[in-house]
Amino acid sequence: MGLEEDIRTVAGRIRDAETVTVISHIDADGITSEAVMMQAVRSSGIPAKSVFVRQLEPMTMKYVPEDDSLKVFVDLGAGQQDLLEERGLDVEEVVIIDHHVPQNTDTPYPQANAQQHGLGYFSAAGMAYLVARQMDAGNPALGMLAKLAVIGNVGDMMAREHCGLVGPARGIAEEGAGFGTVEIRPRELNCYGISTRPVKVCLSYSDDPFIPGISNNEKKAEEFLDKIGIRQRNPNGTWRVWEEYSAEEKGIVMNALAEQMLATGEDPSRLFGEQYIFPEEAFGTPLRNASEYATMLNACGRWAEPRIGSAICLGDRGQMLRDGERMLRHHRTIIREMMEYILDTGTTELTHIQYIHTGGRFPDTIVGIGAGMALSKLDWEKPIMVLSYLNDDPELVKVSMRTNERMVRRGVDLQAALTQASEETGGGGGGHKIAAGAYIPTSAEKEFAHRVNRIIAGQFT
Repeated sequence: MGLEEDIRTVAGRIRDAETVTVISHIDADGITSEAVMMQAVRSSGIPAKSVFVRQLEPMTMKYVPEDDSLKVFVDLGAGQQDLLEERGLDVEEVVIIDHHVPQNTDTPYPQANAQQHGLGYFSAAGMAYLVARQMDAGNPALGMLAKLAVIGNVGDMMAREHCGLVGPARGIAEEGAGFGTVEIRPRELNCYGISTRPVKVCLSYSDDPFIPGISNNEKKAEEFLDKIGIRQRNPNGTWRVWEEYSAEEKGIVMNALAEQMLATGEDPSRLFGEQYIFPEEAFGTPLRNASEYATMLNACGRWAEPRIGSAICLGDRGQMLRDGERMLRHHRTIIREMMEYILDTGTTELTHIQYIHTGGRFPDTIVGIGAGMALSKLDWEKPIMVLSYLNDDPELVKVSMRTNERMVRRGVDLQAALTQASEETGGGGGGHKIAAGAYIPTSAEKEFAHRVNRIIAGQFT
């Protein structure tokens, strides 16, 4: 079947259901996917509830209710269909909305899956939006749902490789622009934090693009802006953010950065990226643009409060937003502590990767984020692997890996490496080329890094 037919089939099953349970993942893509589907189902008058799981695995299948509701799996399910079969769920009880590699099983569960139709830069939230639109093209909340799909796409790094959304994901952003809920800004500064961070901080944290003499050095970034005549503070003394710069100031900064990169032999093309702004959100808040909004949702999910993120997605700007902001501050503090721990402790370097075991010092839900931040200050040519223990399962080790676009362009595929290595050691893994994760038995942790190192070495050849 084609994509449109799959979407119609899944949408029809949901519309015909008497009750629905949405089962979703806890990251930004999973939270936005859940919010999209819950709004769509409830607006159709169907009683619905939702369940969030860190990962769909034997240990978490107990959270999938044993009742007569239609089970709508979003941002998971495609790669765990054997678990659904083992539970005894038949084709009439399940639909899957996903973007991960599907598993071959005997039961032909209906699914709308981006992977099955060659959509490599498309999130589960994007698929959920297409299903919701098919369920009711006149839904007055479609503008909000398009915005959530953009957040899911950006939060799941679907915009990173091309410095902006492409294909159908870009089409959803354009639909959001038509509704007035999304503002597409092409050729903006390709840095994180344009709505909330001082520009010197944005530049100093930039690792893609890497700006020689500025990346990893906030003082040099500040001196650079002073040198080219950019006023960095407002009259009240607060630091100005990129959104406050005039078009002329932005041009001066971008040209000077490009000249600096060219002078050091770096390609300046990745300085420019497409940013997605939400004009209805308050200026200067993390909800103002897609990447920072996604970070808040990730903070909620990683600290076991995905429902706070879902409530924010569905419009709560009261206590839930305040809780979300508090969790974001806490999230950033712990991430910074973890990054400093990695840098102070140091990694073990193999020929093609570097790794560190953090034991139980940090929650396994956030180690990948800390690893990504630490990588920018380490040997960027070696992907970083972080192993950590799980509080709720002493027999498993969580593995998180991060690399950068420069290494992906050289052939590195972390998703393929971790999937192969974890399956060979009795575990399971997945993710994306630039960021991936796995769960492995504790008995395999000593050899695992070497196994992954060999696989990644082969990717270069």
